[in-house]
Amino acid sequence: MCGHCGCSSEKARLSEPGIERHSHLQQDGDSLQLQQALLAGNDELARQNRDWLTENRIICINLMGTPGAGKTQLLEATFRGAGTDWPTMAVLEGDQQTQNDARRIQASGGRAVQINTGTGCHLDACMIQAGLASLAPEPGSLVLVENVGNLVCPALFDLGERHRVAMMAVTDGEDKPEKYPHLFAGCELVIINKIDLQPYLEVDLDKIKASLRRLNPRVEILPLSASTGEGLNAWYDWLLTRARL
Repeated sequence: MCGHCGCSSEKARLSEPGIERHSHLQQDGDSLQLQQALLAGNDELARQNRDWLTENRIICINLMGTPGAGKTQLLEATFRGAGTDWPTMAVLEGDQQTQNDARRIQASGGRAVQINTGTGCHLDACMIQAGLASLAPEPGSLVLVENVGNLVCPALFDLGERHRVAMMAVTDGEDKPEKYPHLFAGCELVIINKIDLQPYLEVDLDKIKASLRRLNPRVEILPLSASTGEGLNAWYDWLLTRARL
């Protein structure tokens, strides 16, 4: 059992519904202390994950974003577009229920382990530790984590990853960075997907970019369409650059 977060078995972490592993802040001191204790325990497990990943020269990227932004579709396209000179890749898929996304990755030629969180709204370091044990990525590989679709809680939990990427779609509207600043400000890359739909929407892409740069002047912004392929080469270049550092 993980003494920090109460995970009772690898089976529960990887395939069975679990319990929510953090309490949202309430207006009393006990809840605040509980939140701080759980985050501290998570941070220690994240440090262990990071040390293990570094020791094995594995680059881990935490992909977070809105439900329906196209995270899984982007990963499918990544496996289909991978060249023979790419590092070995594998995916940890986070969802509350089903094996759907892991099956999609596998159908695209990738290795994937599904982590179901039950009522939980995010992945945590304990789940990632169990997922890595099951996935067993080879040294020098690239591990992509698709976090649960949510713009709040995933940003609070360090998983031990090397890089954080946020993903939204033009269909989400212009105000998502302003409404959820913590997630977008903490990522080095923001992907804006579904730009092929922009002509049919009243969405100003420049306004989204300006909001993102107010939050983080050094953020990289990558508009693309995982459906049509527009912008995917820029994503591949970004990914390979980080994988080879």
